[in-house]
Amino acid sequence: MPPTSDDPDKARRFREAALPHLDDVYTLARYLLRDASDAEDAVQECYLRALKHFDSYRGPAMKPWLFAILRNVCNAEYARRAHRPSALEDTPGAAEQTPIWQESEASPETEVLRSRDAGAIRKLIEALAEPFKETFVLREINNLSYREIAETVGAPIGTVMSRLARARALLRAAWTAEEEQAK
Repeated sequence: MPPTSDDPDKARRFREAALPHLDDVYTLARYLLRDASDAEDAVQECYLRALKHFDSYRGPAMKPWLFAILRNVCNAEYARRAHRPSALEDTPGAAEQTPIWQESEASPETEVLRSRDAGAIRKLIEALAEPFKETFVLREINNLSYREIAETVGAPIGTVMSRLARARALLRAAWTAEEEQAK
């Protein structure tokens, strides 16, 4: 008899395998959907689908499998939103949000600069075109290998490498332009 979602052993194994990646899955969802509430919904749907299909999961790389499911959920959300205008503006208070990374505070001046830079970086990443943004977030924020990203997005490794190089170049150019404007 195949295990069901009521199987306590399956639930335990799923929790042990999938829950350590919850923050990474949410981070990707937040970048892809640009809305905290939508990201939470997408992550919940992702984990429900993952639990439902956990018996078919094969392999040691849980994170790319979860990211692939999340991409499908987000793509469905994009399709649903296609008939309404996109909200590309920053969310209110985005600059005051906690940075994606955490470091010890050195001084109030450092904290002000870090907060400003985190908001600027977040804005620049969100401005990237979808394939570049997705690849950048998967590599630089979620630390996936090129192979894992290729499996997640369904693209050849060369394409992943190209997208990542292009994303970095676009971010570097945008950051330089912003720094020049600030002078």
